[in-house]
Amino acid sequence: MDPDVSANTVISVEVTVLMPCLNEAESVGACIVKAYRFLAAAGISGEVLIADNGSTDGSRQIAEKFGARVVSIANTGYGAALNGGIEVARGRYVIMGDADDSYDFSALMPFVERLRSGVDIVMGNRFKGGIAPGAMPTLHKYLGNPVLSFVGRLFFHLDVGDFHCGLRGFDRDRVRALNLRTTGMEFASEMLVRAALADYRIEEVPTTLQRAGRSRRPHLRTWRDGWRHLSFLLLYSPRWLFLYPGLFLLAFGLFTAFVLLPGVVKVGNVGFDIHTFTVACIAVLVGIQALSFGVVARRFAIINRLLPPPRAFPSILAALTLERVLLAAAIIALCGVAGVIACVVQWASTNFGPLEYSEMLRILILSLTAIAIGIQLALTGFLSAIVEISMR
Repeated sequence: MDPDVSANTVISVEVTVLMPCLNEAESVGACIVKAYRFLAAAGISGEVLIADNGSTDGSRQIAEKFGARVVSIANTGYGAALNGGIEVARGRYVIMGDADDSYDFSALMPFVERLRSGVDIVMGNRFKGGIAPGAMPTLHKYLGNPVLSFVGRLFFHLDVGDFHCGLRGFDRDRVRALNLRTTGMEFASEMLVRAALADYRIEEVPTTLQRAGRSRRPHLRTWRDGWRHLSFLLLYSPRWLFLYPGLFLLAFGLFTAFVLLPGVVKVGNVGFDIHTFTVACIAVLVGIQALSFGVVARRFAIINRLLPPPRAFPSILAALTLERVLLAAAIIALCGVAGVIACVVQWASTNFGPLEYSEMLRILILSLTAIAIGIQLALTGFLSAIVEISMR
């Protein structure tokens, strides 16, 4: 990084136009020219900052030739380059965008106006502004981006239609306060997710997307980076990853097991018997495990400041102490043991001879499920206690 610039540098310009760069010799010059023309035409005190991520095609020299300030970011990755650039940016506001000439750096005034009005993060929306033919792969345009944007809105209640637009502006100090950690393409998701969890003000403005001004293959890899974005969204939402699936499995399993406990249930010509009862008990078992994982994950995320403390029912997690969890686990397991003993006693009453297969197996499966749940809860209680050691 630039040795004479630190994180505590006094802000001397209003806007920093930040571009991560890795081998963009064909387009970085045009981007810099457009950005400087915008700053001059708008009368904005600003700079163009290139966060070079190890270019070997002369991009750095070209950027310097066109008057940009260039900093070298040793850690590789899209997120690493942007994080490094944000740290040394001199502007109060930062507008970031790719250096491949796909975004119009001469039309940034809507971003600046929203930032000046107090918005923390201003997202570009390419679907509202217009996507030139061939500028976005068909799979990204009609599947990847819409699906991931929908997931982001669903999980985090974000009113954002283009979750992964690379052209966005933000208040530098507010984004630095988020302590963003990812180094890859999922950095774009992390910024929005962490901002949403922190109740930042986020708005959108229409922006355009043109065909990239380079001939090389793009750095973005459809399936790899798409999965990294999706997995990040899931990891930051224990509710959708653990809680809701766990509640569904638990409710389905309990209802089905309760209906089938007395005996066979027929729906039309289809009969549901011991096999469906077994599936229901397994669903209960998996549901309890998912809920347990959700509690541990939530506690870990809160302790490590990845998620804010719960707003609703904040005392629930605090009430789940190790001793209470172990007590509940013991009660459930003992009920299971009692069921197994009852089965053995019944078997003994026949001199260990033939039994009513369906009736006995129902009690045995239910009892073994209770024992397994008790063991799971006990182990989860200890795991949760280990997670909390650092807080204690």
